Amino acid sequence: MKKIVYYIVSSIMIAGVFSCTKIDNYPEPKETLRGTVVDAATGEPVLTDQGSEGTRVRMWELSWTAATPENLDFFCMKEGVFQNTKVFKGNYNIRVDGAFIPIVRLNADGDTLANESKTLDISGVTETEFRVQPFLKLRWEGTPTVADGKITAKVVVERAVSPADFRAKIEPMGNYSDDFLNVTDVRLFVSQVPYVGYREWDNRYTTTIDYPGNSFEAQLGQPVTITTGNVIPSGRTVFIRAAARINYATEGIKRHNYNEAVRVDIP
Repeated sequence: MKKIVYYIVSSIMIAGVFSCTKIDNYPEPKETLRGTVVDAATGEPVLTDQGSEGTRVRMWELSWTAATPENLDFFCMKEGVFQNTKVFKGNYNIRVDGAFIPIVRLNADGDTLANESKTLDISGVTETEFRVQPFLKLRWEGTPTVADGKITAKVVVERAVSPADFRAKIEPMGNYSDDFLNVTDVRLFVSQVPYVGYREWDNRYTTTIDYPGNSFEAQLGQPVTITTGNVIPSGRTVFIRAAARINYATEGIKRHNYNEAVRVDIP
């Protein structure tokens, strides 16, 4: 009798599992979205970090009506380019957020002040470009030098958007402060890989210079000398990048602007 009861219960459980299982017969997503984020003033790519501290791409599929669309987020590569090769064919709204003037701006009441996001039909390989206004522009001054296992570099930090333009676009969003424009820190990231940045850095050698208040203002456009920490062993190859940020958060994150990575061989 116990065996009969066991068989009946087992059959019910198996049937329940199959009745609750829904076969996903949707084709695998195979469309591609790729693009670039460039400086609207110069046309140059906006260099970034690879991760949530860098430039984020957010997509909503507008053609999916069975449910409320969810955010599909991924991130730019450090060169300011992005690519997603696993996208369902459809109609999407796409925006980017990073160390630049937000392209979608709302006031305190939720009214739209500006919306430079894009709505695209994605089929096959779809390419797009976002033209933005970075907060800062960084460039190397001269060539980094090595002495006693430490790297010394000079980097120039400049504003890529004027204070007047920044205020005109950010203040209407509410809770504006003049402190937003303050440069808070300059970093020299060091890594064993070319993808050096906030996600890939060696804290033994990476250096940060903090600037309280608006104390960096006088150094805008002037070379800032920064030296790595600790001694890098002889024979190593490392990569360095400079980064700086202002006291303003986009989507809740105070993001850095970057320059290009440079390889340094330690003699």
